[in-house]
Amino acid sequence: MTVKDVQSYMADGDLRLTRQPPLSLYIHLPWCLKKCPYCDFNSHQLDTGADAAALQDRYIDALFADLDASLPLVWERSVCSVFIGGGTPSLFAPERIQRLIEGVRARLRLVPMCEITLEANPGTFERERFAAFRGAGVTRLSVGVQSFNDRHLKAIGRIHDGAQARAALEEAARAFDTFNLDLMYALPRQTVAELVQDVHTALSFAPPHLSIYHLTIEPNTVFAKFPPRLPDEDVAWDMLDRITALTAEGGLSRYEVSAYARTGHRCVHNLNYWQFGDYLGIGAGAHGKLSFAHRIVRQVRYRQPDSYMTHALAGAAVAEEHELGRADLPFEFMLNALRLKNGFNLDEYPEKTGLSVDTVEPQLREAERQGWIGRDGSWIQPTAHGFDFLNDLQELFLPD
Repeated sequence: MTVKDVQSYMADGDLRLTRQPPLSLYIHLPWCLKKCPYCDFNSHQLDTGADAAALQDRYIDALFADLDASLPLVWERSVCSVFIGGGTPSLFAPERIQRLIEGVRARLRLVPMCEITLEANPGTFERERFAAFRGAGVTRLSVGVQSFNDRHLKAIGRIHDGAQARAALEEAARAFDTFNLDLMYALPRQTVAELVQDVHTALSFAPPHLSIYHLTIEPNTVFAKFPPRLPDEDVAWDMLDRITALTAEGGLSRYEVSAYARTGHRCVHNLNYWQFGDYLGIGAGAHGKLSFAHRIVRQVRYRQPDSYMTHALAGAAVAEEHELGRADLPFEFMLNALRLKNGFNLDEYPEKTGLSVDTVEPQLREAERQGWIGRDGSWIQPTAHGFDFLNDLQELFLPD
């Protein structure tokens, strides 16, 4: 990245941002042992042959080259969270994760007690492996369980079984003060009773944080080509009602559409996304959002791992880049902020978009008329009705 490139970000533009939002770092490790049929993330099956270690080392070298080229854009900014996602990052040995974290710390200023999350899957752990990740510098583990039911795990193509899921969570609870448990619901042929059993099992591990996602059929996936039989909409709504009740009974508070946490264990990284913070994304196919005084820029890295490594090592990892236009910013902001159950302060809107509150006032009045939000001064909060019809609420802010 040349000096001229950096100066172009600082040039005069359409927006007037009074200050930069918090900054996070996302690191994408794109390999899995097997691609799940519902997954539309940028993941690729890992070759576990003799060259696997050399491939992982080269990929980390590429990540450092990518980060080095990006440093002028985030110079002197502190990083509030690091998220190592995938793919299945736990396929990387703890010593490589340690090398990665140490390299990040050498290049960026992390805030004290910075949250560093690693995604892990039960089918890729061995006893004490999670403890080794903790020793490598990871502070928060996110375990992709999805279900404890062997039939459902097989139906969605997971490589682990229920026993492995339980063993992984026991290990996570021993090694980490904060860990996240990922579940999915509305799985193929899943009943409400089976969903309730999954939630009961999850809560038996006293997870500090629980993420629960509705299985959706995404384009360009195996499930899109061969759709499974999913529970109908009424059953899925019943499942969500049971999830909300059971998590509350288990001491978890719902703070975002799909996220439940105990006090002090909310995910800092995801909160920064939802509060329209900035994030530098490095790794194959990683997305990023960076704010400057007069513009907000989105970036996308090269998607294929080989292509990404070649370009990153040459100092040119960014495949696409564009400025967010004024017409797009209301939706971009509200798409995130309205996911938060407790809402947000509207005073943050001009700070983080460079736009006047007047640009969203008509839509807010309509949302209030529909009963989708409540207003208390500058505080905006989705109602229970608005949470149920979140897509409709967010779509009010789409550009004409």
